[in-house]
Amino acid sequence: MIVFNNLFCILGIKLWLKTNTLNFILKAFSKYLNSVSSLSMIKAQITEIKVLLSSPKNIVIVPHKNPDGDAMGSTLALYHYLQVYNHNVVVITPNDYPDFLKWLPGDDTVVKFENQQDDAKSLIAQADLLFTLDFNAFHRAGPLMVKVLENSSATKIMIDHHQQPDNYAKYMYSDVLMSSTCEMVYNLIEMLGDTDKIDANIATCLYVGIMTDTGSFRFPATTTKTHQVIGVLIEKGADNTQIHNNIYDTNSYSRLQLLGRALQNLKVISEFKTAYITLSQAELDEFNFKKGDTEGFVNYALSLQGIIFAAIFIENKQDDIIKISFRSKGTFSVNEFSRAHFHGGGHTNAAGGRSDDNMQVTIDKFISILPTYKSELSQSQNGN
Repeated sequence: MIVFNNLFCILGIKLWLKTNTLNFILKAFSKYLNSVSSLSMIKAQITEIKVLLSSPKNIVIVPHKNPDGDAMGSTLALYHYLQVYNHNVVVITPNDYPDFLKWLPGDDTVVKFENQQDDAKSLIAQADLLFTLDFNAFHRAGPLMVKVLENSSATKIMIDHHQQPDNYAKYMYSDVLMSSTCEMVYNLIEMLGDTDKIDANIATCLYVGIMTDTGSFRFPATTTKTHQVIGVLIEKGADNTQIHNNIYDTNSYSRLQLLGRALQNLKVISEFKTAYITLSQAELDEFNFKKGDTEGFVNYALSLQGIIFAAIFIENKQDDIIKISFRSKGTFSVNEFSRAHFHGGGHTNAAGGRSDDNMQVTIDKFISILPTYKSELSQSQNGN
C-alpha cells in the first residue's frame, strides 16, 4: 500500500508539472500569436497611416495618467517626428510627471489636462488624429479625461505593449512582447520608411523610454532587437551617459531619506516568497514627497534573494486610495494577480493596482490572498 501511495504521489507530481509547463507554453505561444497578428495588422495598415500623415493635420498625443519615462519618451518622440511633416502636434498629459523627466526635448510644449482643461478640451475637439501611447483603455488616462477621449471624433491610433487592450482605435499596434512603447514608436517610424528622420531629439526621447521600461536593459522583454535599436539611437545622437545621469543621478536628499524609511518598512513573507513595502501619507509628508520619488522602490523588495513577488503600498489621501505597484520574477503573473484583486493590470512581471480600503485592510487582504498562489509562487519558472 505504501508503494502504491508513493507511486500515485510521484505520478501526480509529474502530471502537475506537465500540466503547469503546458499552461506556461500555451500562454507564451498565445502572446506570440497575438504579437505576430498585431504586427501584421499594423504593417497592412501602414499605407493608410502614410496617407493620413501625408498632409498637415491637427494631432493630439496622449499618454496614461501619472506618465513615466516610457510614456513621456514615446509621446515626445512621436511629437518631434510628426513635426518633421509640419503637422500641428501637441502632447496632452492627464496630469503632471516627475521632475527627472522634465529635461526631455519638447517638455516645454506639453499641455497638462489637470491644470489646463479648457485648452486641452479644445485641442482634442479640433484633432483630426488622436494617438494614445503606452495605455490601451481610456480609463487609464484618469477620470477627468475619459469622457473627453471617448467623445472625440478624431481617428484614433493606439500604440501600446500592455495586455488586454480595449477596442477603441481604428489603428491598433498592440504587442505585449515588446520592451516598451518607445521601441514600438521606433518600429512605426521604421515601417514608415523614415529612420533617416530620427534626429538627436527623437533618439533621446526613445532611449529614455526603452532604458526606463527595461530596468536599464535587464528585464526579460529586452531582446537583441532592443539592443540594435539602442545602437541606432546612440548613432543618431542619444547621449547614453548623460541620459542615465539625468534620470537616475538627480536624487534629492529627502528622496533618499524616504527610500530609507521604505526599506525600514520592508516585510518578508518567506513561505510565499513575497516581500512588500508600505508608505503612509504621513511618511510621504515627513520627507517632502514629490511625484516620482517612489519610482523603483518596489524593486528593492524584489532584489531580495529568494523573493519571487514584491509589492509596494503607498497611501494617497488626496485620491483616497492605496496606490500599489507589483513586480515579479519568472512566470508568476502580477498582471493577472492585480486584475483579479486590485483593479489593475499591466505586464506579466510588472503591474499596478489600487485599493479603496485603508492601509491595514489592504495589507490584510493582500496577505490573505497569498496562500491561493502558493504553488504558483513556489514553482515560478526562472525564479530564484
